[in-house]
Parts: sequence; structure tokens; C-alpha cells
Amino acid sequence: MNYLLAIGRIFFGLCIAGIGVFHFVQHGIQPIIIPHLRDIPSGLYWIGWLVGLLLFGTGLLIVIGKKYQTISLIMAVVFLALLLFAHLPVFVQAGPQNSELWVKMNKVLALSGGFFLLSTINAPTPHNRILISFYKMAPAGAFLFAVMLYNFGVGHIVSMNGISTLVPKYIPWPKFWTFMGGIALIGPAISIFTRYKTKQVNLLLAAVLFIWLISLHLYYTVRFPNWNYGENFMGVITCMAFCGIALIISQRVPDKGHS
Repeated sequence: MNYLLAIGRIFFGLCIAGIGVFHFVQHGIQPIIIPHLRDIPSGLYWIGWLVGLLLFGTGLLIVIGKKYQTISLIMAVVFLALLLFAHLPVFVQAGPQNSELWVKMNKVLALSGGFFLLSTINAPTPHNRILISFYKMAPAGAFLFAVMLYNFGVGHIVSMNGISTLVPKYIPWPKFWTFMGGIALIGPAISIFTRYKTKQVNLLLAAVLFIWLISLHLYYTVRFPNWNYGENFMGVITCMAFCGIALIISQRVPDKGHS
């Protein structure tokens, strides 16, 4: 058994299940799924609960490793559609200065890539024409994740003054670590696109993301659990998912010239 691959799958599944749980804790559809649908009429709360149940069930199947490949493939396409038809139009309308929408848009892109990657693990041969078409898109999963890494990495460097304020006070030299964080994200993105040292670089990325999960995201979740409708907790579980995706890529995406 490939334990790193299993850990990556479990991390990703816990994130998806966690997003599902959020739909029962908070009203409406969460912004990471569709922007601006949290405040829906009370008579339509069941829509959010239905979305939450679907996500929780999907995440649970991924965690236990049972019959998750086909649903992951479908969810990959669904999340990609959400990016193109829900997040992107809202972001364009709001303008590039809205960093919150930009962050969520990139997270949805990465989650779509994670679903695509999961769909290829011990995947059964699809016989449905639609599933066959979707499956041809699956190799793009690693590149979707890499685009998010690159965007966030550049964001760390370009917006260093603002992002450095998010570094916890107990960590010295915040601007230095913000810059290094940008490099730590851009490097793996380049590695994925060039397929150079993919395993080693993404194992290092997974370690870095896990350190951020504990030292940054979990820190703020414990201190400010209710900030912005629990957004800090959402940061914990999405960081966990990205750590899982990095582990999956390290085990599934070969270097150039290797099968």
C-alpha cells in the first residue's frame, strides 16, 4: 500500500467532507462553492443542506477509499464549471481588487484539479461516453493545481506588505517568510509544468503546507474561530486538501522521460 497516496486522498476527502459540514453549520451555499448565496430565504435552506450532504458523502467515500473515482471525476467537472460560470463572472464584475473572490476562485480551481487526480487512482474503465470524455480531461488535474500555486505564489510577492501582516506575531521577520512562501509555491508550480523533480519538490511542498496548516491556519482558527463566518476553519481544511494534492502528485505524476 502506498501510504503517502492514501494520506493525500484522506486529507483531500476530509476537506470536502468539512465543506459539506459547513453547509449545515452556516446558512445557504458557502462562498467557496458559489459566491453570494449564503443569504438565501429560510424556505430555501434545504438547498444548502442538499449541497452539504452531497459534499459530505463525496468526502466520506474519498476518505474510506470506496467507489470514489467516478464521483470524483464528476465533481472535478462540476467544480471546473463552478469556476467558469459562477466564480469568474462575479470576480470580473467585482474587479481584480477583490482579493477574497480571487482567493476562492483559485481554491476552486485547485479543488477541481484534486478531484481529477483522485479520479485516476485505480480507476475503473468508463463505458459511458460522457464519462470517457471527462476522463480525457483528468491529466489536466495537476496543471490546474499548479496554476493555483503560481497565482498564490506571485500574490505573496506582489502583495508582500499586505500578506505579511497575516504572519502570526510569534514568528519573526514576516516579510522574509512571506517572500519565501511565494517561492515555495512558485517552485512546485514550475516543477509540475516542466515535470522536473516532481516527486521530490511536491513532497517538500506537502511538508511546507502542513507546517502552514499547523502554525498559521490552525493558529488563527483557535484564536478567532468565528471570524468571517468561520473562514479560518475553511482555511485549515483547504490547506489540508492542498497538502493532500501535493502528496498525490508526488506519487502519481512522473518526471519527464519516466513512465
